[in-house]
Formats: sequence, C-alpha cells, structure tokens
Amino acid sequence: MSNYILTVPVTYKSNGSEKTSYRRVGAVFENQKRGTGETVLSIKLDFPVGATELVAFLPSQNDEVTD
Repeated sequence: MSNYILTVPVTYKSNGSEKTSYRRVGAVFENQKRGTGETVLSIKLDFPVGATELVAFLPSQNDEVTD
C-alpha cells in the first residue's frame, strides 16, 4: 500500500519574485481491491478544504501518516 501527502499549492511574492509553497491538507492511500486487483485511491482530508487544485507527494521520512 502506497500513501501520499496531499497538499494545496500556495503562490506568494517574496523579495519581488513569485514563489510557491505547498501546504498539507491530508493524505492519499493507494489500495488494491481484493477480487479484481484494481487500484483504488482513498483521500483523507485533515480539515474541510475549499481549493481548486490539490497536489499529492510521496511522504518524506519525517511525515507520519495514520489511517
């Protein structure tokens, strides 16, 4: 089972240049259906999110994701 950190990109200006940071909003879990082996993604949000774009990253060693 793979899991990913779910983030929202946040663009801002710093010292006259545009930068993007990624704010964590949840986790994505990749599972296999028992009968068919089909891959299913389960998305768990940390809190209600009002966003138009979500970006998933593989977790780093410092990130602890619980199901």
